[in-house]
Amino acid sequence: MRLVDPDGEQLGIKLLPEALAIARDLDLDLVEVAPGANPPVCRIMDFGKHKFDEAQRAKESKRKAIHVGIKEMKYRPKIGPGDFDTKTRQVAKFLEEGHKVKITIMFRGREVFHPELGKKILDRIADQMEGLGKSESIPRLDGRNMVMVLAPEKRPKPSGSRSGGSKGGAPAVPAADAQTTDTAPEGTMPAPEQVAPAAPAAQVAAEPAAAPAAPAGEQPPAAESNEGEG
Repeated sequence: MRLVDPDGEQLGIKLLPEALAIARDLDLDLVEVAPGANPPVCRIMDFGKHKFDEAQRAKESKRKAIHVGIKEMKYRPKIGPGDFDTKTRQVAKFLEEGHKVKITIMFRGREVFHPELGKKILDRIADQMEGLGKSESIPRLDGRNMVMVLAPEKRPKPSGSRSGGSKGGAPAVPAADAQTTDTAPEGTMPAPEQVAPAAPAAQVAAEPAAAPAAPAGEQPPAAESNEGEG
């Protein structure tokens, strides 16, 4: 095997008994880190500390991961102003977090014969989302629904951050019709396999602008007096 010491320096090609003896002398473990190499690569390390560090890195990576998916918000053609504002603030919050948002207009009964009502609502939403998101495609009828997908324009924020949903800073109100389809973060690579433990694992601010100078040859205007004539 090709042996690597704890500092990353190569010690050359060694037989297994010799490598184990070196690891025991250092009170460390002999770990195979590249079994597919020719010859295989083994490293002398504290395997317990290595496993702990791997777990900490995986935990930190998961905490900082940004879950980006497709959200859905449903409207009705005869939606009231209050419900419209509440749902639209939630759409803005989704876009600020980096999610795509599927806007669905649900028609009931004879409402399906008036698609212009749904188109009017979608155009209104797109106008309010200007600067936050843009439409990926023109609104289209899907059965008894009219659908439009908005994609974020800004860089997504971490999922742990708190941000207002609307441009005015008003807090976002959760909507009952919101549905999520989030994607899970990719997993980490498995930890290297331990060949033969040789010892117990150790735990391890800006200056104000100057006033403009008066042109050459002109006197600065005198301050006006508010005192009345005596």
